[in-house]
Amino acid sequence: MAELIPLVFTSGWASGINPYLVVLLTGIAGRLGDVPVPDALMRTDVLVAAAVLTAIDFVVDKTAYLDSTWDAVNTAIRPTAGVALALLISGDASTLQQAVLAGLGGTTALAAHLTKTGTRVAVNTSPEPVSNIVVSLLEDVAVFVVTLLAFIAPWLAAAIAQVLLVLGILVVVLCWKAIARYRRSRQRHRAAEEP
Repeated sequence: MAELIPLVFTSGWASGINPYLVVLLTGIAGRLGDVPVPDALMRTDVLVAAAVLTAIDFVVDKTAYLDSTWDAVNTAIRPTAGVALALLISGDASTLQQAVLAGLGGTTALAAHLTKTGTRVAVNTSPEPVSNIVVSLLEDVAVFVVTLLAFIAPWLAAAIAQVLLVLGILVVVLCWKAIARYRRSRQRHRAAEEP
């Protein structure tokens, strides 16, 4: 079971950001390389659906406020994808091991999803559209690199995913504190202007 933990953690984190890209990359890696990938992820219909959803996610995720709606829709999908990938990765593991791995994958995906959603809500308060596009592109690149790295160096990929998750949580906390300070400042300013 220990050898599956980094793959489950990494796929869980990446699924919390963009599960469609994770499924697409994993399926393609299984088809093209000597990578042990569950057969279900290499099926043509799964790859086509993942490619279409990846394309939709790529466009929608870069549009301010529409991305928050997309995140709300994906609140159930991303953690579920983390659980499903963990179960597929665990394969022939015992029932208890599968349950533990599914819990790890789902929890990690949920934490990454909540971090992504919180960051996006904060970024959407910015008056210019560029920050939203930049954040989305950085997320796409991170998911791409970490997912592919998981096949080459799973423990390194898991360590990077863990660092990115912690940094994401810190960014959300700092953004929300900054927004709260700004709101308090505006309230004090308004109160000072009133006769």
